[in-house]
Amino acid sequence: MSVATAPTPASALSILDRLRTPRTLIALVLLMWVPLSSYVFFGRHLGAAQDLVLLPAIPAVLLLYIIAFRAWSESPIAVIGLTLVFFWLLMAVTAPYLPLIDPNRPIAPFQMPGSTVDGQTFWLGTDMRGRDVLARAIWGCQRVIVWGVTATLCAYVVGTAFGLVAGYLSGWWDEIISFFANVLLSFPVMVLFILVLNYLGQSGVNIVIAVTFASAPAIMRIVRGLTLDIKTRDYIYAAQTRGEHPTYIMLIELLPNVRGPLIVDACLRLGYTTVAITTLTFLGLGLQPPDPDWGLMIREASASALLWQFSYMLIVPALSVSSLILGFNLMADGLREMSLRD
Repeated sequence: MSVATAPTPASALSILDRLRTPRTLIALVLLMWVPLSSYVFFGRHLGAAQDLVLLPAIPAVLLLYIIAFRAWSESPIAVIGLTLVFFWLLMAVTAPYLPLIDPNRPIAPFQMPGSTVDGQTFWLGTDMRGRDVLARAIWGCQRVIVWGVTATLCAYVVGTAFGLVAGYLSGWWDEIISFFANVLLSFPVMVLFILVLNYLGQSGVNIVIAVTFASAPAIMRIVRGLTLDIKTRDYIYAAQTRGEHPTYIMLIELLPNVRGPLIVDACLRLGYTTVAITTLTFLGLGLQPPDPDWGLMIREASASALLWQFSYMLIVPALSVSSLILGFNLMADGLREMSLRD
């Protein structure tokens, strides 16, 4: 009778290689993203399931990090950016299971980092209302990540669709789409955000709409330019000769061949969107209390942090935002570096 042996490093590597298939990666991304977004959007309505919904996302985040780390190991810059982004993703999906103080519970105001009150240690201190800064920083990453990625994804869906139509069909399609894109691009981004949110109201959904209005035109122009170049290739002519429908050609033949530059641009745009959401929240136009959010933390601490001894209230959320944005930017630089090598 044969005895099962522990997997060797080679077999472990082969398992990871099998996990790199597109279907598996998509499944892991959905396994991470659907629970996280459901928790942020509908957490209060999940009842008893609220404490369990994020459990499948934890192994998905770890597996995605390991797979991406191996795939991008040739670029130290990309690995550093990947580590920063996935650190905050891991914090977002594990926040309910970490031994943290309730982020909205007032305990003792203006406690310095390392202080202990009633047996509870505040490693990063408390804010002016007595809430634990560490707990609020970790919980605050959930809303920034979910709304930022959701807004960027919606902008890419809209921008890519219009860019493919304008570039491939050309003619009056291109003229009309480019005209409206140029009109939206004529507005400063922050002014457009403020106009949309003042008109529609302040909510996470309206932030998604505002980001889509502001970012989709620029994405459309990128996709349009790439499409104009690629649609003259032989395999596009072959698809046209076979009598394929324009929708098939745009989605199956064109879109996969423009994904490289779009992925790099998406990493940069995620950083821009994070800055925009944090800025809007700081201005009182973004995500609203009481749930913790980095922009809200910066806004609430702006007065108290004028005194050096309380500057930690501002430094902690500011460094959190900066590290996430830096992660996205380093990922973009690393991906660009690897694409140039290829």
